[in-house]
Amino acid sequence: MLSFHGASKQFGAVVALDACTFSAQPGRLTGFLGPNGAGKTTAMRAVFGLLELDAGRVLWRGAPIGRAERTRFGYMPEERGLYPHMRVRDQLVYLGQLCGQTSREAGRSVDMWLEQLGLGDRANDRLDALSHGNQQRVQLIAALVNEPELLVLDEPFSGLDPLAMASMSDLLAEVAATGATVLFSSHQLGLVEDLCEDVVIIDHGHVVKAGDLTELRAAVPQRFVDIRYNGAPPDWAKLAVELVESDEGHARLRVDRDTDLAAMVDFSRHATDLVSFTYQPPTLAELFREAVAA
Repeated sequence: MLSFHGASKQFGAVVALDACTFSAQPGRLTGFLGPNGAGKTTAMRAVFGLLELDAGRVLWRGAPIGRAERTRFGYMPEERGLYPHMRVRDQLVYLGQLCGQTSREAGRSVDMWLEQLGLGDRANDRLDALSHGNQQRVQLIAALVNEPELLVLDEPFSGLDPLAMASMSDLLAEVAATGATVLFSSHQLGLVEDLCEDVVIIDHGHVVKAGDLTELRAAVPQRFVDIRYNGAPPDWAKLAVELVESDEGHARLRVDRDTDLAAMVDFSRHATDLVSFTYQPPTLAELFREAVAA
């Protein structure tokens, strides 16, 4: 388990981390969320000793993190750091050796990942000859080559097309299924909601929500109703509920838990040609907006 305990870091007058306390569990995917400048990258760099905290601690399995532990970690920074003029396989093997693997061990791991990610035929190409998406794949392999127990990724889906995003999502789920701890940041909240069991939401360096995503959503007192219909939109104001969004054939309403849903369904049936009526907790995007606004 990776855990932060009162982690604080300040750069001049800017508070990057403000007594952050949260954890990422083994075998689970944790989405690390926040607006730009919230402190996500600073927290990730602290895991790898790339900066020194002003206060607090970052622990791995309850103990301080040293050089030996970090050789079992994988990191994919937002600012990619591979050598553009070096051949793909050569530099990945080199990075594996830096983590303590022999040349043969690193070569086996690199070849396996290159094949799995569809880059086997590009192994001897220079990195700068690859497309942006394939460079992203190579950067991911660099984080995976040592079969890490902890995988930390900073905006791994940035710039990827939908097919590449789906492929990377499946791969991260597979890595977590092996028992590894996976923590990643992303602004694509719909993807995080589909992929992650846990989330940590940080704003201005302070953790504002953290825990099991299903439980966090269930704890919100409001619920949402999605209504799809044919024809002209009804006058939703008659229901005395909040209209969150509305477009052709669809309305999303915010309601209290004790709202009379039967009355809402009856109203909708009489006011329009009702197609579907869905009652659910807030989405991650709605949970995120309310947490940050608060």
